[in-house]
Amino acid sequence: MPVLGAPGFARSPKENGFDWVLARLVAGLKVTRADIMGFGVGGLLMEIVTRPQPRTERPIPAPPRVAAVVLAAGRSTRMGGPNKLLENLGRRPLVRHAVEAALASRAGPVVVVVGHQRDQVVAALAGLPVAVAVNEAHAEGLSSSIRAGIAAVPDAAEAAVVVLADMPDVDAALINRVVAAFDPARGALVVVPACAGRRGNPVLWARRFFADLCRLEGDVGARHLIAAHPDSVAEVAVDGEGALLDVDTPQALDAARAARQSPRGRLTAAGGPRQHPER
Repeated sequence: MPVLGAPGFARSPKENGFDWVLARLVAGLKVTRADIMGFGVGGLLMEIVTRPQPRTERPIPAPPRVAAVVLAAGRSTRMGGPNKLLENLGRRPLVRHAVEAALASRAGPVVVVVGHQRDQVVAALAGLPVAVAVNEAHAEGLSSSIRAGIAAVPDAAEAAVVVLADMPDVDAALINRVVAAFDPARGALVVVPACAGRRGNPVLWARRFFADLCRLEGDVGARHLIAAHPDSVAEVAVDGEGALLDVDTPQALDAARAARQSPRGRLTAAGGPRQHPER
């Protein structure tokens, strides 16, 4: 017959470590050294009655919800005729590269702004779970697409990351780094990737700036808003030039295709697409 030596505090009416051991023994469970040590430093510790039962865990804050807006409404005027977004890069239309990167990222939902040849662009995105925003004023330039995209962002989103459809080297990892740097509690309300001291895309905007974005006019982006709010801007250092390079001309498209066949598989500035800071 097993003999159990009970400590003095076993006489206490308050729940304590001895009660836990006794409950295991009555249930026919083995009580190991690891069990005893697991009760607390020093072995059996008396319960603190002021602690709530059952134990309440501090909830982990949910990450901010960030939508993605892909701008794909442009007229491709520098291409001299064809819509660059419908040209194949690898085995996919150029527009599909950016949209699939956004879908693979932590941003969501994904809103695609279409305008020029919108039916063909939407067809190029067949099968992808995106929301489509039509920019009827796409001839006005980039600002009209930003307005249309921001207006289509769901109310539940706290921010939107704006992705340009003609930047095929902006991948999900880059978008995720931009999203991860969004921190309203620390004042990081606008997030911009930077490479070698140059700012690029995509750019994330907190909802606080949505009204300003919806007032943009002309064929310009939101560069002046970034300059006007330096204390709200967080830069994310990135490697490579994917955040800086776009495909705007036939020569740039040829360079992009050649890059896909090279061992590096990425665009480079030498002889390739033009570089630009945030538009």
